[in-house]
Amino acid sequence: MTIEKGANQVMQELAKAPEIERWGRFDLFLPGPEDGNPFTEVAFGARFRQEHRTVEVEGFYDGEGCYRVRFMPDTLGMWSYETVSNVPELNLVQGMFTCVDPSAGNHGHVGVDREVHFAYADGKPFFSFGTTSYVWNHQDEELQEITLRSLAEAGAFNKIRMCVFPKHYDYNLNEPALYPFAGSLEEGWDFTALNPAYWRQLERRIEDLQKLGIEADLILFHPYDRWGFAEMSPETDDFYLRYAVARLSAFRNIWWSLANEFDLMKAKTMRDWDRFFRIIQERDAYGHLRSIHNWHHPGIHYRSNMHWYDHGKPWVTHASIQHHDLHFVSEWQETYRKPIVVDECRYEGNLNHGWGDITAERMVECFWEGMLNGGYVTHGETFLHEDNIIWWSHGGTLHGESPSRIQFLRRIIEDGPQLSRLSADFQWDVAAGGVDGEYYLVYFGSSRPGFRILPLPEGITFTIELIDTWNMTITPLPGAYEGTCRVELPGKPYQALRIQATNQ
Repeated sequence: MTIEKGANQVMQELAKAPEIERWGRFDLFLPGPEDGNPFTEVAFGARFRQEHRTVEVEGFYDGEGCYRVRFMPDTLGMWSYETVSNVPELNLVQGMFTCVDPSAGNHGHVGVDREVHFAYADGKPFFSFGTTSYVWNHQDEELQEITLRSLAEAGAFNKIRMCVFPKHYDYNLNEPALYPFAGSLEEGWDFTALNPAYWRQLERRIEDLQKLGIEADLILFHPYDRWGFAEMSPETDDFYLRYAVARLSAFRNIWWSLANEFDLMKAKTMRDWDRFFRIIQERDAYGHLRSIHNWHHPGIHYRSNMHWYDHGKPWVTHASIQHHDLHFVSEWQETYRKPIVVDECRYEGNLNHGWGDITAERMVECFWEGMLNGGYVTHGETFLHEDNIIWWSHGGTLHGESPSRIQFLRRIIEDGPQLSRLSADFQWDVAAGGVDGEYYLVYFGSSRPGFRILPLPEGITFTIELIDTWNMTITPLPGAYEGTCRVELPGKPYQALRIQATNQ
């Protein structure tokens, strides 16, 4: 009778177990103590088990006596859990849930694929088309909603760079409504307590981005500060990072960017940045992507700059680079053997700063050059308006001419294979990438040739399409091509060729 009763009880529990989609988010919340400082005095987490596998994750305090622990399951079937805490009422709470098939559009979190590329957890290639809007999530509710609509309407971007902390810089001098830490600018910050209201708002926006298929490249530190967040103590830095990972790592669309322009943060050392990377690497159970972003520019050759963080360190998953010359992408790729993302190559706009006044044509050219050299590129927009609402910082409405052309390129890239820089024995003197013998994209940029002699392989027949990257047209060229051949071109800038083997 005891065995039968136990089996019935198990069946009843299984029937009640909630269903969580693969790479979705299981969220357990429990009531607990509010006295003292729950952020520092209460340890709370859980062990999630499936057969012989155990995954340990940290929980966090969400204010008002609420403790949460989150988990992103990556395998189908039944999972059980048991909480762990130094507080009796939060300790040894048990339960289970069923991980079911993911919904449409859920491909899991993004990771490194084939050394220098990205792919979702289900194997679908991820081609990074980023944009930058540093503190859009710190603006008023109406402006945040406009930003989300602009992203949806543009259809160009699947990653956005954004900050946890507010930013103090030209054209960005207003105070945000909420701050990550408890306290205020006037009365001072309590660096032993976070502000749950801020973090709830942040994760709401991360989830909004997830619904749009956009990765949140979350910048954890930056130098543009008047509040003291850039010069916190090592203990506070570590406390903040542990909380951020515990709270946000179960969102599948998170990337961790340790800093924007880390080399301007004089209060931090290389050892600090190493420590931050290790904290995230050790505490993020899902291995989300991790990078760090530079300010200093190299001279003629990028190795002449000694300020760059060493992207070859094992806890760095990909290189996030600020540089205006996209021809270095293949060299960086060879050096680091990791994905290369040029997250800042200057911005389309008309600001009084040299980094914020390039043309839309040059912005689009950067994308084509970077992508065809085997890397990835991030957009930015800095048009000055009377209200000082500038996309690069505040979000709002996109005004530039580059997003539609970037979307056009994105469709072309996503229709083809992941690109690699062509082998050295395949002689091109323009930006060209592809898969040797199968597929090539060739971009002539601001040059305007009337024809080109193409070094195609012998014994393979190809079709060629002429792409006008500015007017966004694709025109098939008549005939078939093989070996060294001549292709007539229109003699105007921003043309490209898509070359495909006929048996592909």
